Amino acid sequence: MKVKVNQDACIGCGACVAICEEQFEINEEGLSEAKEEEVKTELEESVRNAAETCPTSAIEVE
Repeated sequence: MKVKVNQDACIGCGACVAICEEQFEINEEGLSEAKEEEVKTELEESVRNAAETCPTSAIEVE
């Protein structure tokens, strides 16, 4: 599974970081980004939850 954050859609609310801080972080611009594109198996459920919770649907999961 892969994940990325669409920087044009992200508003930097931090919900994804609160849900899965192992995978997401807030960058210098105040927007969320994935720490790694590849998602560890044990984090997949949390990453999907973060994507579903994102208010702007900025998290893209493959």
